[in-house]
Amino acid sequence: MKKVLSLVVFTLVALMLAACSSGTNGSKEKIVVGIDDSFAPMGFRDENNEIVGFDIDFAKAVGEKMGVEVEIQPIDWSTKEAELNSGRIDLIWNGYTITEDRKQKVLFTKPYLANAQVIVTKSDSQIATFDDLAGKNIGLQAMSSALDALNDSELKDKVGSVTEYKDNVLALTDLDNGRVDAVVIDEVVIRYYMAKEEGKYKILDESLAPEEYGVGVAKDNEELLEKVQKAIDNLIADGTAAKISEQWFGEDKVLK
Repeated sequence: MKKVLSLVVFTLVALMLAACSSGTNGSKEKIVVGIDDSFAPMGFRDENNEIVGFDIDFAKAVGEKMGVEVEIQPIDWSTKEAELNSGRIDLIWNGYTITEDRKQKVLFTKPYLANAQVIVTKSDSQIATFDDLAGKNIGLQAMSSALDALNDSELKDKVGSVTEYKDNVLALTDLDNGRVDAVVIDEVVIRYYMAKEEGKYKILDESLAPEEYGVGVAKDNEELLEKVQKAIDNLIADGTAAKISEQWFGEDKVLK
């Protein structure tokens, strides 16, 4: 009898431990998504300090397709790959540009959104072309594809100085205050701000580099990459991705 009772107790304990280790509240697995929470309209804090944006909605929709809970985790964008490879986050997903250098550090999903690095100035600035940037002070986000685009362009040796900021908001603030003459920034980001404050900024006709956004996964986690890609493909096929895009951009910008 004692043996039977012990077996029953052991089985119950094992089941309880299994439930506790199965995920949040013992019911659902969780993936942690690392973001820059000042990267509007992809992922940012609204007037209520809630984290919102296209990538936020898209990531949550992917989590729903996968049957997992999605936790949005703001991180220092300059250490994003270290955060991923240390296991503190599971995905980098917030306007994360696919580059050859980053491909050496992380796995990428297929691109889901097209973008370009552009140069923005105040609307009343005399700067109109790349040639006008000679000797000027340029601002951009540190450890971003904006920096890569500038370094790969002919402008690198023409501009007077380059100031790196923690995020685009700080760079644009210094542009507003005249501390820099222009800012290199993602086109989707600056068009969001231009829509909010019409007549404040202008984009130069020439762009630095076309690019595409993808989701970053740790090099050793091909299983997660396949699951995320499958969910993304399904959301594109069933029209959910298009609806999210239309909500944030007023049109379907998702790559098919």
